[in-house]
Amino acid sequence: MPSFDLSKYSTEPGVYLMKNKAGLVIYVGKANNLRQRLKQYFAAGRDERPMVPFLVAEIHSIDIIVVTTEKEALLLENTLIKKHKPKYNALLKDDKTFISLMINNKHPWPMIQLIRTKGKPKKDGIYFGPYTSAYAARQTFELMTKLFPLRQCSDGELKKRTRPCLLYGIKRCIAPCVGFCTKEEYRSYVDKAIDFLRGQDHKIIKELESEMQKASDALEFEKAAALLQTMKQIRHITEGGGIIAKASGKDCDALALHRQGGEVMLAQLFFREGKLTGSEHYSFSAVAEGNEEIYTSFLLQYYKDKAVRPHEILLPIDLKHRQILEEILELKILEPQKGDKKSIVHLAEKNAKELFQQEKDENDLTEKMLLDLQETLGLNRYPERIECFDTSNIAGTDLVASMVAFTHGKYDKKRTRLFKIRDIPKGDDYAALRQVILRRLTRAKEENDLPDLIVVDGGKGQLTQALDVLKELDIVTVDPISVAKQEGKHDKGITQEKIFLPGKSEPILLPLHSPLLFLLQRIRDEAHRKAIGFHRDRRSKRTITSLIDEIPGIGDVKRQRLLTHFGSLQRILEAPEEALLGVKGINSQDVLQIKKFAKTFNPH
Repeated sequence: MPSFDLSKYSTEPGVYLMKNKAGLVIYVGKANNLRQRLKQYFAAGRDERPMVPFLVAEIHSIDIIVVTTEKEALLLENTLIKKHKPKYNALLKDDKTFISLMINNKHPWPMIQLIRTKGKPKKDGIYFGPYTSAYAARQTFELMTKLFPLRQCSDGELKKRTRPCLLYGIKRCIAPCVGFCTKEEYRSYVDKAIDFLRGQDHKIIKELESEMQKASDALEFEKAAALLQTMKQIRHITEGGGIIAKASGKDCDALALHRQGGEVMLAQLFFREGKLTGSEHYSFSAVAEGNEEIYTSFLLQYYKDKAVRPHEILLPIDLKHRQILEEILELKILEPQKGDKKSIVHLAEKNAKELFQQEKDENDLTEKMLLDLQETLGLNRYPERIECFDTSNIAGTDLVASMVAFTHGKYDKKRTRLFKIRDIPKGDDYAALRQVILRRLTRAKEENDLPDLIVVDGGKGQLTQALDVLKELDIVTVDPISVAKQEGKHDKGITQEKIFLPGKSEPILLPLHSPLLFLLQRIRDEAHRKAIGFHRDRRSKRTITSLIDEIPGIGDVKRQRLLTHFGSLQRILEAPEEALLGVKGINSQDVLQIKKFAKTFNPH
């Protein structure tokens, strides 16, 4: 490390840029007195931040930019951090994704969607959140679809439908696709959903009570009962602990961080209309900044260009540049000392600590991977449960199929199903696949147990069979895809898979080492393994049955009783005479014939 003559540096306010030997900016800082601040880095024991020794060891040169005010220094520091992305600064990455709920209220028939965005969301709807995890967002989404019967189908499906889908029958949609509701009626549910997400549940309850009374007066008792049930659900959620904490009526965000050395977790809680509506978290590594500097840098990076900001930011510490930040960001920054706001800050601190411990939690990783799958394939639903179908036959005999399920990214053994294909001509794989999908989804529809995503092994033809079944059964809440293996291989992680999607002429090719590819291959290969195993078992039993048929005097009934009792041909042939005579219907003449056959079958 070269020596620095710090006496040559200015005593004016400004920004300093520390560079390594390659000329890369590794740290950007600000100071009211540049010379005094820089001396602290090189004076023994003056700076106790854990990462500072590592930073100082890499410094090869220091550039400064002098400004006239602290405000200018804050703004310039923020600009330079975003530009240079220094190694030792806490950088709010632009590629961080935000999980939110969105209502596309500008559409003639709006719907609630689970959306993941990068940076500023598009101005195509009203966004709620963001949420700490995909799980929290999905739970809220599922709740909204139960409370407010808005459509869940795509715009294309909405236009071409001629009769209502399954959701209408279970009162989860009021079927705008076929005109079963007016625009005014539909819009009222949209407005209630927006009010609910904004925390205005008391307003919704009053409106629902009024509508229920009108329906009752008009003798529309079924509608009144449905409104009453909705009110009960809302009251159960809002009064039963669904609201974590309350603040004043002002919109505010609470920030808190937890750190161990250079590793930092910052938690951000969003309060709207006095209620906790969402949260986010950010992790930083190799951070040389102190806590106050992290808060200051984060506030500028996150809020400076926000179109919509809260009225207040609540922090666990006071900031030296608080007044300047308030002027730049046009909001209040508070360090509450007591009351609800102090409790909110404590809650943010608790979240930061918990999130620090859970950053690499397996469940969170699975949520992110499945959300990646939804985004990459353009699925309408979060694929919590995936069901995969595969058929198997050799030389056209013993045609069978398997269906395996993966719930939350893990193999769900209890849901595995094996099928014998009925009355299908040899070699007609399309018809066989169509039959098994139809049988499975018909039952799933009857039991209200539909999956979120179905995967079929094959290409466009196989996907067409799945689409035809979904159309025949009026199911619009299940996404279908097909996965075509390369040259018939089932090697995991080393083949280039083709993923075919509805309405797309060309398949999607995932990178060879993509976690999403590994997941789809694992699901497809498990279905293939089950189908092959079932086929071999069926063929083996058919072979055994054929051999038993060669024993004189042993017909269908006796054959079945022997197999049921002993379990296999080998055990039948090895059984003593007394055991054979113990099987119902087997007489001494049958035993004699079995023993003769045993000698020819196994001469030694």
